[in-house]
Amino acid sequence: MRRVDLALACGLGVALLAAAPLARAQENMQETIALDIAGDDEVGDHHEGYYYPTPQTVEHYVSRVVTLPDSDEIRRQGFVIGMARQLVSGQYAPDYAIFAKGNEAQKLIIIGLRDGSLDTLYRARALFASMTLIARSTPFFQKNTQPEEATFFDLLKLLGFTQVTISDGKQFCHQVIID
Repeated sequence: MRRVDLALACGLGVALLAAAPLARAQENMQETIALDIAGDDEVGDHHEGYYYPTPQTVEHYVSRVVTLPDSDEIRRQGFVIGMARQLVSGQYAPDYAIFAKGNEAQKLIIIGLRDGSLDTLYRARALFASMTLIARSTPFFQKNTQPEEATFFDLLKLLGFTQVTISDGKQFCHQVIID
């Protein structure tokens, strides 16, 4: 595992845990996305129905960055492992689980672990906005993007993720395709 990737993941994970209460007050990320109603051919995958219900909404996010040449499955797994370690090592039980799936670990999945958490599109966007704030403060993000304009989805693109799915683990599910 690359040392810089683990440091990035741990730093982002720690900062995300500290910033969780700020999630509901963050910026609106609608400016570069388009919503579609679920049911399009590109929505379905074999994780649907196992980890999360059918997505009600799908966003296509056109990233401002390109995937880094050395972003591979190992880098993505290192990022997710670092974030997951931070979540489970906190003082309180985590509000959500985070993991990667897909042949190359290119699909990030975030599932709420408590009733009433991550159960609306607004709460999902608030979590993404908090992750954006934290990502912007990391040296990795500042080196590889224009942090004042880039988002958490751009960080995922740098690492080679192609989609992120967020769900309450019951009924709500939202998916972002990263183009």
